[in-house]
Amino acid sequence: MPHPATRWADLRLRALSAAILVPLALISIWLGGLPFALVLLAATIGVAVEWRQMVRAGRASPTILAAGMLYILLAGAALFWLRADPSVGRANLLFLLFLVWSSDIAAYAAGRAIGGPRLAPRISPGKTISGALGGLVAAVAVGTIAAATSSTHFVTAGALAALLGMVAQAGDLAESYAKRRFGVKDSGRLIPGHGGLLDRVDALLAAALAAAVLAMMNGRGVFLWG
Repeated sequence: MPHPATRWADLRLRALSAAILVPLALISIWLGGLPFALVLLAATIGVAVEWRQMVRAGRASPTILAAGMLYILLAGAALFWLRADPSVGRANLLFLLFLVWSSDIAAYAAGRAIGGPRLAPRISPGKTISGALGGLVAAVAVGTIAAATSSTHFVTAGALAALLGMVAQAGDLAESYAKRRFGVKDSGRLIPGHGGLLDRVDALLAAALAAAVLAMMNGRGVFLWG
């Protein structure tokens, strides 16, 4: 079993990176319009470039490259479309980010503190069942808090948040599988403590697509957790 100190060896770098990236994301979402579009465009291009580099490193087929590019573009479009809702776009996107971030932080903390059986050792040896459950609890907590700010029923909000949380974790696992398939450790080296942009937004990409589907089902002007 790893020494307790080594479990948290990357925490400082992760915190420093988050201190830079989180305010940028929140400010752009709050402002919306051109600032958000520019930040989203830059991030989408960066993720697409990293995906191309990963595919080339793994010598994968052009079909896999194209499929990944389509997935990234659709996720970026989903984020843009969600924010474009004039009445609830800001709230919905902030909710989605806080849900994904909280799930990621809780999964990291629970996995490092509790440990235990691996979630999918052949895909991502570092992920544990305790971490996955911790992330799911955090996602439900975000949904419950969101429900308290509106007339939404707590059970409904918690269930929808749990669904988005599970999709986010699936997106994280999918990227881990791709990295193992292509024989790379990280998608890039842009973010200290996190690797590349794709390493940082893998869960968000999947959650964004699921959130867009929910928004289409609910209709414009409706909270995601409603």
